[in-house]
Amino acid sequence: MNMPNKDEVKGAFERAKGSVKEAVGSAVGNESLEREGEIDQAKGRVRQELGEARRKVGEKIEELGESIKS
Repeated sequence: MNMPNKDEVKGAFERAKGSVKEAVGSAVGNESLEREGEIDQAKGRVRQELGEARRKVGEKIEELGESIKS
């Protein structure tokens, strides 16, 4: 398995940031901050999943290249 790409890492960070915002917003009764956290989590999830898909496609292309060389 290859290393995570920048989109996977940034997506995971954005999800974590969103989770913190949501928890803090909930704790202090700030619905706006809570919703902002939910949005950050959703954006992070999309970015992370796109990064994973891109990495997997790259891995398959590498495998195909190796099989052609053989």
